[in-house]
Amino acid sequence: MTQQISSLSDYKDAYKRSIEDPELFWATQAETFHWHKPWDKVLTWNFETPEIKWFEGGKLNITYNCLDRHIADRGDDTAIIWEPNDPFGGVKSYTYNELLESVCKVANALKANGIKKGDRVVFYMPMVPELAIGVLACARIGAVHSVVFAGFSAQALADRINDAEAKMVICSDFNSRGSKSIPVKQVVDDALAKGCPSIEHVLMDRNTGGEVPWSESIDLHWDEQVDPQDGFCAPEIMDSEDMLFILYTSGSTGKPKGVVHTCGGYMVYTCYSFKNVFQYQPGDIYWCTADIGWITGHSYIVYGPLLAGATTVMFEGVPTYPDAGRFWQVCEKLGVNQFYTAPTAIRALMARGDEWPAKYDLSALKVIGSVGEPINEEAWHWYDKHIGKNQVPIIDTWWQTETGGIMLTPLPGITDAKPTYCSYPMPGIQPVLVNADGELIEENDAEGLLCIKFPWPAIIRTTYGDHERCRQTYFSTFKGMYFTGDGARRDSDGRIRVIGRVDDVINVSGHRMGTAEVENAIDEHPNVIESAVVGYPHDIKGQGIYAYVITDGKAGENFEKEVLAVVTKEIGPIAKPDKIQIVSGLPKTRSGKIMRRILRKVASGETENLGDISTLLNPEIVDEVMKGAK
Repeated sequence: MTQQISSLSDYKDAYKRSIEDPELFWATQAETFHWHKPWDKVLTWNFETPEIKWFEGGKLNITYNCLDRHIADRGDDTAIIWEPNDPFGGVKSYTYNELLESVCKVANALKANGIKKGDRVVFYMPMVPELAIGVLACARIGAVHSVVFAGFSAQALADRINDAEAKMVICSDFNSRGSKSIPVKQVVDDALAKGCPSIEHVLMDRNTGGEVPWSESIDLHWDEQVDPQDGFCAPEIMDSEDMLFILYTSGSTGKPKGVVHTCGGYMVYTCYSFKNVFQYQPGDIYWCTADIGWITGHSYIVYGPLLAGATTVMFEGVPTYPDAGRFWQVCEKLGVNQFYTAPTAIRALMARGDEWPAKYDLSALKVIGSVGEPINEEAWHWYDKHIGKNQVPIIDTWWQTETGGIMLTPLPGITDAKPTYCSYPMPGIQPVLVNADGELIEENDAEGLLCIKFPWPAIIRTTYGDHERCRQTYFSTFKGMYFTGDGARRDSDGRIRVIGRVDDVINVSGHRMGTAEVENAIDEHPNVIESAVVGYPHDIKGQGIYAYVITDGKAGENFEKEVLAVVTKEIGPIAKPDKIQIVSGLPKTRSGKIMRRILRKVASGETENLGDISTLLNPEIVDEVMKGAK
């Protein structure tokens, strides 16, 4: 199995080997998997074009490595435990034998409905086992899955379907979330009504059994399609660099980017990082609370744990339903050993009071982790004291949709941890800080822009259908480097703290949102002439959304509610502005560029030093914006 680091000297040795001879290091990790045919070349790369290939010529199927490979030794071990939204509902679990059979049946159903290698399939589903099974079924037959978080609007879903030119959507009827029942199938129908010509079928899982509109020509029932199928489907043999999935992420322009990950390198890196970052041991119960609609769910609910032969928990619910003890009740009930969640959730539960975690036995916990955004010091200490009882190591992990797996993190029980610092690079990861001119910052106790100077196996390969956008976004800013888009600080001992985005992207509750995307949605309101959106510090979400809006003067008294409704319709409720300020103008340079730096400072309440505003076309507008700030 994949090599596991077990001491500080182990880590230092692995890191040294991974930098001195990266190809040998990663080949050694890759050899632990089943390859139908070994690779011809470990790595070909240049960051100019960019072109990156790992394990070139190697043939494999990732689901064979997630499932079939484990059957002989641990076929009866639990692969997935599903914890439903309703705390009194039935927990479902799947052994590796059962999961393999379920995946094969769905794979055969997909093939029976015309899905073949290379076809794109979009998922729009809640956190039910069928989502994980469906994703693996796509990978089984070489179809490319693209999971869209089931909180996005019909328009956002249609945009992603059309960009991927998907042949099928797989959804549920409704999504149970807290006390709500959300009409998932209706959103899919609304998306298709906007024009999605590539879609041939919608495969719907009866999740709640509620009544839904039905089209005999396009809609298919999951049970009717899957139940009659054979329980074995031969895995499609894939090239290491064949596409595995597309995952859409917001950029600084309005159009979402389809980040492409491929089979071989992603497999090797997610398994290696999972086993080492979480120090997973056979028999442990591991729980990541993310949604599979995000990269965290792909890498650390589905692929990483299953590649490692682990037991992974899938949770349908929310942290505060039916009360603020829900997470800790599940940890006690299942005997969770590794727990991985977002700072947003930690802050929200912290605000509900210390008495909730105190009610539950959390003594099984061995590792507690944080993901999605930088964790603030107060939340870190609360997590340490009330969840870890000052005895469980905290891993503050930094990584991105584009990196495929965790890049910077403490290793629990092995390296030290410092609040707000994600600390050290994983073996094989070569982070650097540069200044605005791209010059390396060698000294410690310094701040700069975070780049990676050498490829790792799970690095983004392209943005779907637009390779030039991939080059421009990640590889053109600094020659010969992958630019993360984040600023970072390195302390005197070399630990790294990621400070946050330096582009027009806001991190709301761990979800990256392009300001242009939100502005485009606000601008759809008939009374809006122009808008500018910035992030500001938010106690729970990390960053909130602050919108400055110019109207035509005819907006009614319900204008703010109407704007929120438009944004919900265009993107989804996660993108709703927290504050809306109506202004008569926006601070602009003489070339017409909005000075967001000023708007960010006003939104954050930092108006003492706005810097030089004399170059503005309309410096007088700054006073108005400051006086009307919320």
